[in-house]
Amino acid sequence: MTTAATTPIRTKPRKRWTPSQIVLTLLGTVVSAVFVAPIAAALLTSFKSEAEAAEIPPHWLPEAWTGQAWKALFETGNITNWFVNSFVVSVCVTAVVLVVSALAGYGFARTEFKGKSVLMGVVMAGLMISPAVLGVPLFTTVQQMGMVDTYWGMILPQCAPAAMVYILYKFFQGIPRELEEAAFIDGAGRWRIFFTIILPLSRPSLAAVGIFTFISSWNNFLWPYMVTNNPDLMTMPNGIATVMNSYGIQWAQLMAGGLMAGLPLIIVFVFFQRQIVAGVAHTGLAGQ
Repeated sequence: MTTAATTPIRTKPRKRWTPSQIVLTLLGTVVSAVFVAPIAAALLTSFKSEAEAAEIPPHWLPEAWTGQAWKALFETGNITNWFVNSFVVSVCVTAVVLVVSALAGYGFARTEFKGKSVLMGVVMAGLMISPAVLGVPLFTTVQQMGMVDTYWGMILPQCAPAAMVYILYKFFQGIPRELEEAAFIDGAGRWRIFFTIILPLSRPSLAAVGIFTFISSWNNFLWPYMVTNNPDLMTMPNGIATVMNSYGIQWAQLMAGGLMAGLPLIIVFVFFQRQIVAGVAHTGLAGQ
């Protein structure tokens, strides 16, 4: 009885790292550490007592680990209400911006009308004006319309998406016109082409615009702070800013609140990072 001889499995020797790979890896590690360090510091500070968190000079690791800051944040702050308000405002702003920017971008890219260049110049001018400059006139307008201390007062002024219109405008310009011309020959109208051809092809860019808008609205502190004084309408950034008492800022609670506010954004990036990269790659902005 003979047994078959086993042949050894040949494995390819691992290639040595080149100097450029080593440099790039070290550089990436340093950059990652720079970005991760503030998050790690906030997390460690949130597990300190308030007295220890306020010590100068500060130290990284807590001497006595405690979850008192997290407990106090949920007991003294209306964090559930803040979270719901931020979610409602951000989702509504994202939905309106997607509709407005898609329609405007397609109109600029595919239709010809009088004053097109002037209107496009106005949109581009919106990219050069800081939102803080428009705070006072926007607040006056919202006040005259009776929308102070309302959801609409927080939502509508954030729905002027000059940058998002430009992103989709550049993407729509890259779609071959032959697709639309073939649809026109088959009897399709402009609206049908937009909904059945253009929008399905625009999913990567629409996803990127939606994600960027959601993140921007979620992090917006100044406008909700200006337009509402009602504690029941506070968003997460505004609510966290109230974590103070007669002795000053409660640093441990502030760090815990900041991590709570940033958690949804981290989840969005983890689950939609492929859409973000694909959207940026498809907008035509990478080579601009």
